[in-house]
Order: sequence, then C-alpha cells, then structure tokens
Amino acid sequence: MGGPEAGDPRATGRRCGVLGDPIAHSLSPTLHRAGYAALGLDWEYDAHRVGPGGLRDFLDGLGAEWRGLSLTMPLKREAVGVVDDLTERARLAGAANTVLLEGDRRVGDNTDVPGAIAAIRERTGAHLTSAAILGGGATATSVGLALADLGVRSLALVVREPARAAETREALNGHPGRPDVVVGILDDPAPLEVDLVASTIPAEAQDHRLVARCRAAEVVFEVLYHPWPTPLAASAGDRVLVGGLDLLLHQAAVQFELFTGHRAPLAAMRAAGEQALAARSAAGDPRP
Repeated sequence: MGGPEAGDPRATGRRCGVLGDPIAHSLSPTLHRAGYAALGLDWEYDAHRVGPGGLRDFLDGLGAEWRGLSLTMPLKREAVGVVDDLTERARLAGAANTVLLEGDRRVGDNTDVPGAIAAIRERTGAHLTSAAILGGGATATSVGLALADLGVRSLALVVREPARAAETREALNGHPGRPDVVVGILDDPAPLEVDLVASTIPAEAQDHRLVARCRAAEVVFEVLYHPWPTPLAASAGDRVLVGGLDLLLHQAAVQFELFTGHRAPLAAMRAAGEQALAARSAAGDPRP
C-alpha cells in the first residue's frame, strides 16, 4: 500500500498560510506551526500580504501542495465571491475566514463562529440572553451568530453610523433563532444593559465614555489580542473576560483540524501564542 497522495491531508510537505493586509504581525503562523511541531507534521504555514481584490489571483497561483488558507481583513467577505462552495455557516455569515483546498475545488468556511462559541464557553457557562457588539464588520457578524447559537435573543449592534451595520444585521436576521437585532450608536451615552458586551473595534476607539457604557455586562469579550489589554479588557475587573487570544486559538484549532485531519493540540498552540504575545509586550511593540 502506498503513502498518502498530495490531495490527502495526511501527506507531508503540505502548505497553508494566512492572507490579509496588514499581515506581518499575524499570530496565526505561530499557532499553526506550534500545532505542526507538536504532532510532528512536515507542513509549512506562512503569512502573505494580499490586499483588497487580490484573493482570486493568489488562489489561481497556488500549486497542488497547498491545503488551506486562513483569511483576515479585508478578505473575509471578498472570499464569498471567489470560492467554489460555501459551508452553511459561511453562507449565513456572508464571510469566510477559511479556504479549504480540495483538489481543484475551493471551499469557504467560517471558523470564527465555532471559535467564538468555544472561547466563550471555555470561560463561562452562564446563560446569556442579551448582548451588545461594538462594531459591524465581518468579525462582528461571526460573533453575533455565535451568540445567537448560544441562545442570545436580544442583540445590539453599536456602530458609528447605522449603515455600517447593514450587512451584519441582515446576516443575524437570517439566523434560525431569529434574534431581535437593533442598531445603536457608539457616541450614545446610555448604558448597555446586557449580559455580554463584545468589542470588534480598535483599542483607540475605546474611550472612557464607551468603556463606562459597558460596565453592566457580566461578560466582556474583547476580540483583539494585541495590544493587550485594551481599555475595555482592562476595565473587566472581576467580571468574566474572554480575550482575543481565546478567539484566535479556538478558530485556528478548527482550521487546523479541517486542514490536517488531526485534532488540534490546544495546549501547545496556546503556549506558543502566549509566549509570542509576551515577547511583543516586552519589546514594547504596539502594533496589532
């Protein structure tokens, strides 16, 4: 019996990577490489700078050794129109952060949704019924869908301009749980009386007034992992805090399993991520 062929995820010498712009400081290579090392896989995973409109050309230039791609800003929504197939969760989100390369076919998936669920449930088993999400982009959509899966029925999208939440609101309205979705404004001083607040906005946008609006939430979910802590994360105190590394780790674990066919070694991947972030902080690197 021969060994695994190039199309078999068990094959050696396979390649994966993360695409986006900016991309140089992505932690994804650190996590995936740590997973490969822990399992003794002879695989490569690198970061590639690909800007808006460049995804199709990048995909067209890939060889048979490529198995999967992680996508970050600004490619998640662009991917929907480039791949051959979409999983149901990617279709519902209107965004794909993952491309699985199966022979000549490109399958778009969204591991941010199950990753967010796993990240939240790792930190708390609380019954959540209401939430506010700061921001209205592709990550906000995935977090909102994850919260709807967890039973949240009242969702507020808090943005600078209502138009920025249109795509996210449409996606959430399509969730089978039919959550009640409203749109709020970041500059509104009214407190956010919710069980959970999730932030998908930059740290510099988290001024003291916005942080104060979020004090009632029992759970704080900050999707950023660097710089850390953000103003919102720093305000969590003794409340439950779900961090950006939690989300990145768990969505990467789902990708790892899709790409390799092996269970992700979470402990090794988390340790590598924590070490890398500690090194950045020690070097005084503020870049995300």
